[in-house]
Amino acid sequence: MLDWRQACIPLKSSILEAIAIIDRAAMGLGLVVDPHHRLHGTITDGDVRRGLLRGVGMDQPVAEIMNPMPIVAEQDENRDVVMTRMREKSIRHMPVVDGLGRLIDVWLLDQLARTAGPDNWVVLMAGGQGMRLRPLTEDLPKPLLAVGERPILQTILEGLIDAGFRRFFFSVNYKAEMIESIFGNGENWGVEIQYLRECEPLGTAGSLRLLPETPTRPLLVMNADLLTRVDYVKLLDFHTLHKAAATMCVRGYDLEVPYGVVRTDEHHLVGIEEKPRRQFLVNAGIYVLNPDVLELIPSGGHMDMTALFEQVRETGRPATVFPIREYWMDIGRMDDFQQANQDYPHIFKARLPNPNEPKFDAA
Repeated sequence: MLDWRQACIPLKSSILEAIAIIDRAAMGLGLVVDPHHRLHGTITDGDVRRGLLRGVGMDQPVAEIMNPMPIVAEQDENRDVVMTRMREKSIRHMPVVDGLGRLIDVWLLDQLARTAGPDNWVVLMAGGQGMRLRPLTEDLPKPLLAVGERPILQTILEGLIDAGFRRFFFSVNYKAEMIESIFGNGENWGVEIQYLRECEPLGTAGSLRLLPETPTRPLLVMNADLLTRVDYVKLLDFHTLHKAAATMCVRGYDLEVPYGVVRTDEHHLVGIEEKPRRQFLVNAGIYVLNPDVLELIPSGGHMDMTALFEQVRETGRPATVFPIREYWMDIGRMDDFQQANQDYPHIFKARLPNPNEPKFDAA
């Protein structure tokens, strides 16, 4: 059972400390309190991600991102009245305070608890040749390279299964028969897997035209060479909350110029900034697309996801970005592959062996 007391965050905490408390409490909410247990604000996962987009540092005080005026219930309010207000405002948690503003409980909107997994389809892009990982990919497609003694694609699939997804499409091209022989129709994992077979490389968006029918719910699309602990359900909720047509996951990327950068005004020296560091948001290779967005993909030829997102914007549809704060590694280079193998034991919990799981040599 969830214990709201585990979600209490001391007022003087840093954002990084608050994130650790929120993740450990597993309520999706942080409750910022002072030493007298008076409620000063709340923090949700969305507050954290919006702070990341604004460039707020993780060492900053928690007050930088908290909601200082959360909707609360009074100590003696009727349960049904509170629940009705929560439904009207789409609130999953509502702190309960006494007459002195002290936190005494948290109402949970049980009606929003997920009793089944999301009914969204997942497309995993597993057709790339992995040229930068040669010679490892001369005999194996990149998604079958072993990280932590299991293929990358298997770790991705099992993470999505743990999140509740049940219907998958693997877009395949290079050494497709090897992927199909390992994963089959998905019955060994208790899910359904179908294959989008590219006769030629169609790009990260082009192969979506091979779907047998148009989905009825937003489609989750992900590159099959990523290891991440991103919360897929929160991603879908974010997409829905912001009424987006397309959502792209992004990741912070720091770039340090190893020289003093000189600012000038014509031939005059204005200033020198020594080894400046800049942060950019980069495409993380995970997307959510509404069904109508698939109509923008041309009937033939190559199309990458970045071009599709440009089409979304040009047609006036809302496109959003979802910042990833969890572990994320794009295994595109040998250094990344080696780092992922070092990270794996600490980041991913080992699953119990599946007796029906096919065995093969993932070099």
